[in-house]
Formats: sequence, structure tokens, C-alpha cells
Amino acid sequence: MLIPLLQASPWALFIGRFHPVLVHLPIGFLLIAALIEIGRRTGKISVSESTVVFVLFWSAVSATFACIAGYLLSLGGGYDEDLLGAHMWKGIGVAVFAWVAWLVKSDRLAGKLSFGKAVYLPAFAVAVVLTMTAGHDGGSLTHGDGYLTQYTPEPFRSLAGMDPIEEKAKEIKPITDIQQAVVYKDIVQPILEARCTQCHNASKKKGDLRMDELALLMKGGENGPAFVAGKGAESDMIKRCLLDESDDNHMPPKGKPQLSTEQIALLSWWIDQGAPAEKKVSELTVPDQLKPALASLGGGPAAGGSATGGSAGNAKQKESAIATLKVTPAKEADIQALRKAGLIVNTLSQDQNLLEVSAVNAPKFSDKDIALLLPVAEQVTWLKLGSTQITDNGLKEIAKLKNLTKLHLEHTGVTDQGIAQIKGLPHLEYLNIIDTKIGDAGLKNIVALKGLRSIYVWQSAVTDSAVAQTARQTPGLQIVNGFSEAEVAQFLKAGDSTATKPVAASKK
Repeated sequence: MLIPLLQASPWALFIGRFHPVLVHLPIGFLLIAALIEIGRRTGKISVSESTVVFVLFWSAVSATFACIAGYLLSLGGGYDEDLLGAHMWKGIGVAVFAWVAWLVKSDRLAGKLSFGKAVYLPAFAVAVVLTMTAGHDGGSLTHGDGYLTQYTPEPFRSLAGMDPIEEKAKEIKPITDIQQAVVYKDIVQPILEARCTQCHNASKKKGDLRMDELALLMKGGENGPAFVAGKGAESDMIKRCLLDESDDNHMPPKGKPQLSTEQIALLSWWIDQGAPAEKKVSELTVPDQLKPALASLGGGPAAGGSATGGSAGNAKQKESAIATLKVTPAKEADIQALRKAGLIVNTLSQDQNLLEVSAVNAPKFSDKDIALLLPVAEQVTWLKLGSTQITDNGLKEIAKLKNLTKLHLEHTGVTDQGIAQIKGLPHLEYLNIIDTKIGDAGLKNIVALKGLRSIYVWQSAVTDSAVAQTARQTPGLQIVNGFSEAEVAQFLKAGDSTATKPVAASKK
């Protein structure tokens, strides 16, 4: 039993992961003991010597167990060796000096050592100080170098000789000209910084992998290359993102901010294009299904155009019809069947158990595959089937997804006959039929849906006159008919607004 615990075995890592729990015990015990001693020596409280000895004993015991768990956790690797070494020895120092303080204070040695009283306070003080410094190193190991001091305010920052605070980008900043954006520097790197480099940087190299520099990302980690240039779907960093969030190999880990469907698609596209370091978007081949995701990176008016119905920012928010809906969790086997078919499945709300299913990486998804959705018909509320092989026959089954609020059918073969089959969906709020054969008859059927708030009909068979007539008859509905890719992107974003806007026809 002992030998496996000295190696990076499942047992060792299982016990090691209790280190963050155990390490708080000696911190608490030592600080309590320090406060008791201060209170006793200043005459503020009356506490017996045995109480102090009791607290010191458990300080030493808990520090010892925290050291053991910390060592086992370190066997998993991925930490800066110098920082890990400093943290380890300081932690051992806490345990050692806590034991020394307890021994010279206890009845066992207190009367036998003439120098006991002289040793007690220094040993106790060193244990407390090492607790603080070891905690600082532990925070840096877990969250990155300088984590505890990163936001030290002025004037203390200047007095300590620290550099001014540099705000690190957490999300992708809007790009003024998408076509001139350097793919790695302006698109890929910001995604990695926002979602990946917290665990894969200079001071914390989980899996011996660094993602803060392109050369180191290309080098890979202990499991080999992070990606295979030209093969996004076969690359480890993409496959891990597509695993179930409860899977130990899923990245980012459960509880951390997750990559959106669009971000995964952008990373996969960059890898498919050979993972270039300097090339711009305009120099690469951009599939139609990826254009909206790229356009979503643009910000404000600079992204181009304006959708019919005015500004989303000025629209009054309206709560979704399923905002309070709670369904039973989907079965893991059903979710895995969808992922096996190439679909991305994300949980939108842990409390509600609602799902987003996207075929952004499965262009061959067709009517025969729709049956895979039926076991999770109750849970699916966002369904993205754009640029797939879905036809009118598939819409018969989609009509059974009664909690559907967002449906993407852009660039598919659906027609008026098929779209009429989903007019019974009670909660449908958004519909994208861009570049389809759906015309005026289909629009007439769809706008009868009471919950519908936005419909995107650009480059479909819907005429301007039908849009204008519908605008007069349903003033609370937004119909987008003639706009730039940036406006399409606003709809495709996972956090699309539920605003209700007035309608106005626009030229195609």
C-alpha cells in the first residue's frame, strides 16, 4: 500500500487533493494559539497552559498531515519546481517548529529542559511566520506567480518597489477589422489567455504544458503535442474541450470558465489552417459556418451594418419563457451519443439542467441523426444545426423538442413545407433561416408563434414586401433582413439578448 503512495498513482493523487482542505487546519490552530498567547501575556484573558499545549499539539498534527498530502499532490506534476520546493520546505518547517513548540511547552519536556522557555517563543513565532509565507507560495502555485500580491494597492505598491498593476485580458477584446486581424495574436491568444493560461503558464504547468507562448504550446506537454497542425478534430486540446465537463480529462476543469462553442470552433479552424503564427484572417480560408463566429469578435458599429429594428443595447430586456423551468438531468449515455456523432453539448444552467447542442463541428449531421436528440428532447433549449444536411424531414422530429427557445437552421435545405411543422413549439424565441429556401409562406407560419422575438431571414426566399407587412402586423417582433455578418454574430452568441424590438424592413 505504501509504495503506490510514493508514486503518481490514483491513490496518491486522491489523498493529495485533500491538501487544500488539510492545510487550513494548521493555519487556524496556529493563529488561535498565537492569539491565546497574546491574550494571556497581556492579561486580557485567563487560559490555562494546558489549553495552549492542546492547541499546539493539533497544530503540529494537522501540519504533518498537510505536508504528507501536499507531497502526494506534487507527484501529479505541472508545478514550477523552484516555487514548489520553497513551498514544500516552508510547509515542513511549519510542522517541525510546531512540534518543537509543543514539546518544550508540554509537561513531557517543560521541566526537563532548562532552555525550554527560551526555545518556545522563537519556535512558535517561526511556525506562524512560515505558515504565512508558505501560504503565499501555495497561492502562487495554484493561481500563478504573485497571485496574493498582484493587486496590492498604492501607496504600498510603490513602497514595496513593485511595478504598476497591469490588467490582464480576461476576455477577447473587440476587433475593428476582422479581415486584417492576425489570427494567433488577435484571436487565438486572447482565447487561451481567458480560458487556459491560468493553469498552463510559467509558474503553473499542469501536465507540463504551457499555453502562454506559441512555441511552448507547439512543444506540448507530458501527453505529447497539444495540437496537430492541419488536424483540429484530432488535436488533444480540442478533444479535451469536447469531453463531458465531469470527465477528469475535460479542459478547462469543471468549475472554471468554459470555452464557448464559437471559441472552440475558432481554435479548431486555426489548427486546421496549419496553426500559423503571423497570417491574417484574409490570408486563410474561412468556411461559411465560421464567418459568424469571426464576425462576433468585432465590436460596436465598427463591425459594420445595422440590423432591422434598431439597437439591441437600447431594447428593454424581457425574461425568457423558460427562465424558471427546471427539468430532470439528461442521461449521461444520451449526451455521450450526441458527442460521438460530433455534436458539442454544453449545460446552460446546472440548476435547470437545460442544454445547448451545436453541430458547428458536424456538417454531415442529417435527418437520420435527429433521433439522437429525442432522448434529450426535454432538456435541449438551444439547437444549432446551421450548415448541416438537415431537411424538412428532420424538422418533424425537431418539433418534438418542446422546450426549444433558440433554433439555427441557416445554410440548410429546409423549405416552407418543413418550417410549418415547428409552428407548434411553445417557447421558440429565436429562429435563424439565413440562406434557406423558406419564403413568404414560411414566414407567415412562423410569426404565428406567440413567443417568437427574433427571426433572421437574410438571403432567404422571404421578400421585402412580406417583411414590411409582417412588421406592421407584429410590431413586437424583430425581423432581420439585410445586414452585415456582425449582426448575424450578435444572434449566434450564446448570451444573445432576449430583447423585444420594433421591426422595420430594409433593403437586401
